[in-house]
Amino acid sequence: MGNREKLHQMRQQAHKAGIEGNSKMTEEQLREALRKVGKGEQPQMAKHQAGR
Repeated sequence: MGNREKLHQMRQQAHKAGIEGNSKMTEEQLREALRKVGKGEQPQMAKHQAGR
């Protein structure tokens, strides 16, 4: 799977997880936010914390 496809898939996962506005997040930020949501963090709080 290419990097673009992987990033697209991660963005879709983030959208399904409730992380809105993820199109400007980097792959690393997406990965961290998805990990936090997986551990029970609220989606927007996870996004905010990953964006630091």
